[in-house]
Amino acid sequence: MTDERRLLLHLVSDSTGNTLAAAARATAIRFESTALQTREHVFVRTPEQLDAIMAEVEEPALLLHTLADPVLRAHLDRACNLRGIEAIGLLDSTMRAVSRHLGPPREDLPGQQHRVDRDYLNRIAAIDFAMAHDDGLDPDRLLSADVILVGVSRSSKTPTCIYLGYQGIKAANVPLVPDVAAPPSLIAAMEGGVPVIGLVVSPNRLAQIRAHRLTALTRGRDSTYGDIDAIRAEVAEARLFFERHDIPVIDVSRRSIEETAAAIMAELRKGIA
Repeated sequence: MTDERRLLLHLVSDSTGNTLAAAARATAIRFESTALQTREHVFVRTPEQLDAIMAEVEEPALLLHTLADPVLRAHLDRACNLRGIEAIGLLDSTMRAVSRHLGPPREDLPGQQHRVDRDYLNRIAAIDFAMAHDDGLDPDRLLSADVILVGVSRSSKTPTCIYLGYQGIKAANVPLVPDVAAPPSLIAAMEGGVPVIGLVVSPNRLAQIRAHRLTALTRGRDSTYGDIDAIRAEVAEARLFFERHDIPVIDVSRRSIEETAAAIMAELRKGIA
């Protein structure tokens, strides 16, 4: 008889969630491919966020976390105890063992494993790739990307590509221009299997961003660039393009670059799970 056991592993992180995701992948390969599923919760830094996560949890489930804040950890432990759900701190056993030799760890701050160091900066090659492929339409270059970000002007494509470069991800970006067909090089890259992710911004937020941009520009811009009605049409056209090509979409209206990059990496992990 086929074993029907299943487990949903909730990954709760106060930062990007990369450490948890790597641990989950390493664990998953030891089990049947359909037996263990994961759900990521990143940048969790308030009790209210934890409560919202717990409201989603349905048994059978297990929570794996890298929360550094002792208040959040205690809040999560209480919530899990009330539900009879097991919560495990991924680094706890290692931290305890190291602490026996070196004493207590330094202050509990989120994301400390992502501090910039020499090895981190060695990923500059990926940043160079992002800069060289900014608004790049060369088919060969797009085919060599790890991911292509697509969106209208001022949707944070370039800074997000550069941040992804710091994570060692070769990210290129392609702009969507109003009333202009998507470049053939982008279609070719999609057909070649390169992951493509759409970035969208709410029209009102985009109008604000472009207004600041227009103020900073020393050269003229088409008057429709900052017009709210034109922007609404432009965003709607982009969404239709994403839907037509089944491209996953991330709304960056209120996300930091770091949060957007984390969401992109989560999408990429889905593709290789």
